[in-house]
Amino acid sequence: MARHKVEICGVNTANIKVLTNEEQIELFKKLQKGDSFAKDDLIQGNLKLVLSILKKFTNRTDNMDDLFQVGCIGLIKAIDNFDLSHEVRFSTYAVPMILGEIRRYLRDSSSVRVARSTKDMAYQALRVKEQLTNELGQEPTIKMIADQLGKTEYEITNAIDSTKDTISMFEPIYNDGGDTIYLADQLEDSSGKLYSLDTRLALKEGLNRLKEKERYILLERYIIGKTQLELAEEIGISQAQISRLEKSGLENLKKMIL
Repeated sequence: MARHKVEICGVNTANIKVLTNEEQIELFKKLQKGDSFAKDDLIQGNLKLVLSILKKFTNRTDNMDDLFQVGCIGLIKAIDNFDLSHEVRFSTYAVPMILGEIRRYLRDSSSVRVARSTKDMAYQALRVKEQLTNELGQEPTIKMIADQLGKTEYEITNAIDSTKDTISMFEPIYNDGGDTIYLADQLEDSSGKLYSLDTRLALKEGLNRLKEKERYILLERYIIGKTQLELAEEIGISQAQISRLEKSGLENLKKMIL
């Protein structure tokens, strides 16, 4: 039966050799004696370990080649620091190091820069959360985590939120085969911008000439600040229909005042 081939960084995963525990031990003994080729064999023989860990991060980045290289750095560090006298399997020792290297890379390459102290507090809070969950049999409150760490609830909430991924306001969240609905369409408009008298008069005249439903939706969206979802529930039509009416109303309004 043919093996499935995957190319990452020029590596054909179907041809990667997987070392047995006995082979690993022999190679580490050779490495301790100064055999540089043994290190290469250990790296090549554990690439599938790196690939298996990468499966946890398939939704975190578009460039898996970069993540594979970072994972290999973690693997090399594990090989350099592994001690046979501890009598543990190399994979048991290497997995946390590879994971740590990948997580550090993802954290530090985030588009939003967060203070190191805030990141450290976030990971302390997550560890405490896991401990309390195991002890209590249910997820602890923010107050319980804050009390455990001697911090305020605001500090803990802010720290944990800092670890969450950012998302574009123009991220598509729904498509029914017609107009796409974006995250921005779900947000309340509270900008409160002021326009010149001429512009406001032109807008008022243009709005009065729109169809009733288009006018109502534009007023509720941009004056009151309602979301498309709120309007859909209020009027009794789908959000996709609200989106189409809003866009057609804006287009008609532009034609009237420009």
